[in-house]
Amino acid sequence: MKTKKFLILALLLTNICYLSAQTADHKYAIGVHGGSTKYIGDLGGNALTDFTHSQYILGYFNGGLSLSRYLSPSFDAGIFADYSLYGTYTTLHKNFLGTKFESSLFGHYKFNNGYILSEDSKFAPFLSLGLGLASYGKVQDYPTWTDPKGIDFIVPVGLGVKYQISDRFALQYKYQYNFTSADNHDLVVAGGNDAFGEHLVGAIFSLGSSNKTSKGKVNKKDLDNDGVLNAFDKCPDTPAGVKVDGFGCPLDGDKDGVADYLDKELDTPQCTKVDANGIALDTDKDGIADFMDKCPGTPAGVKVDGVGCPIDTDKDGVADYLDKCPNTAYGTRVDAKGCALDSDGDGVADVSDNCPDTPAGTKVDAKGCPANDIASLYNVTLENVYFDSGKAIVKSAYNPELKKAVDFMKKNPTAVLHINGHADSVGNEDSNMKLSVNRANAVKNYLKNKGISVSNMVITGLGENQPIGDNATSTGRAKNRRVELK
Repeated sequence: MKTKKFLILALLLTNICYLSAQTADHKYAIGVHGGSTKYIGDLGGNALTDFTHSQYILGYFNGGLSLSRYLSPSFDAGIFADYSLYGTYTTLHKNFLGTKFESSLFGHYKFNNGYILSEDSKFAPFLSLGLGLASYGKVQDYPTWTDPKGIDFIVPVGLGVKYQISDRFALQYKYQYNFTSADNHDLVVAGGNDAFGEHLVGAIFSLGSSNKTSKGKVNKKDLDNDGVLNAFDKCPDTPAGVKVDGFGCPLDGDKDGVADYLDKELDTPQCTKVDANGIALDTDKDGIADFMDKCPGTPAGVKVDGVGCPIDTDKDGVADYLDKCPNTAYGTRVDAKGCALDSDGDGVADVSDNCPDTPAGTKVDAKGCPANDIASLYNVTLENVYFDSGKAIVKSAYNPELKKAVDFMKKNPTAVLHINGHADSVGNEDSNMKLSVNRANAVKNYLKNKGISVSNMVITGLGENQPIGDNATSTGRAKNRRVELK
């Protein structure tokens, strides 16, 4: 038993020495705690609220000490040691009692960290997690002892709240549930390790330097309490809590002339011009700082890319906000307004113009070449004539459209009418080519019989080579069985 206590005491002293090495800023506190220990295990028990299973009103009392170290606004770390009675009393034949000594390292996550609650909040909830050891002993003259064999590893998990009464003194309540590594201390081994809970009420005493003497007078040697004596302090009025350099001036990590505690951008590149908040200047207000902006004079409201230049979606060299033709095909030469060039002014852009030097005033087709079809030359459209499958007979339903062609040709005796026959893909190519020629001739003969000269008509059979519908469907094939008048 003495050996077990010696090991745990050695752990406590080792950890205290470790924590002492971390107290250069004197940001530590000592706590004195007392409360109640609650067993839970194979004999029952409730580690939180059951105070009846003991010989005392509030359970088995405990007492201990803690030493904690401030790490950051969110975290503290420390060591906790505690001694208590440990056991349960349910019935005369279902009870045990022993002593328990524990020591553990712990960490606190504080809610008054400036993110959840104000750092200055007197009301400071926290979560706790730790790792430690526990040993057990017998209570003399008690009939049923705990099993003192072995030292347990324990994992205390808890939550609590601290109320700061003054700069030096606070009251604290903490509940922690301790997982253990053994199942023998209640004299029953039935699967599932024993555990215990602890209600801890304590007084916390903060230690550290102050800018006041023991008589309450201001320490005139370091008026701003930044750790740099007045004689060496080049910034003697630094606000409380601000980190300073060796000369007592607020740190400026990015060397932009704005102290870190005022700086909204702590990683500004060196030599970058910044505003009073340490934010890199953005003269044209496009969201890209000047030191990254390759187009620093962008007009207000214009969308820009990652380097601050106006967006040019079609990559034609004219920014979208100036581009009158924003969807120009890639590689197309454009004018100052972003529209495709039309060198000969025929209405067909150079990129699509097969005849780029057409004389001014010449009517052209869709490819920019002089037109030779009726639709382009005379601004008239003649509808297609459609045929039944395998047939080359003009149906009477198309007489009105063909009369339109007759009337047009009689009014324009110099016009040349192109009659192009087509077929669907049913059958072989040779037969479909002949069929398309026969269909074109059938229309030519109809017009001839109405008085149109054969010399004004050009017959072409195109077979199945220029479908306008899907030959895999009956509807598509019907569209392909046609004669076009152009």
